[in-house]
Amino acid sequence: MKITNDIKSITYLKSNAAELLNQINETQRPIVITQNGEPRAVLQDPKSFENMRNAIGILKLISQGEEDIKTGKVKTQEEVFENIDSLLMTK
Repeated sequence: MKITNDIKSITYLKSNAAELLNQINETQRPIVITQNGEPRAVLQDPKSFENMRNAIGILKLISQGEEDIKTGKVKTQEEVFENIDSLLMTK
């Protein structure tokens, strides 16, 4: 797997769009699109994009949890269950 195979110019994209779409869906590797020799965009298959977004979401949740621990915004398991019990009792 050579990364140079995954870098294409915008001109190449214009003339070979269907081929590039087939490539990214088959290999699940993104393609970097360049303009004037500079990277300008990334084409990625929908499944890989969704997986990446899900992973980022999980990492954000972990980061928020770590911050809560650092700042003392935590409850014991016992406190959580007591709160649930009291909420259920009032209904």
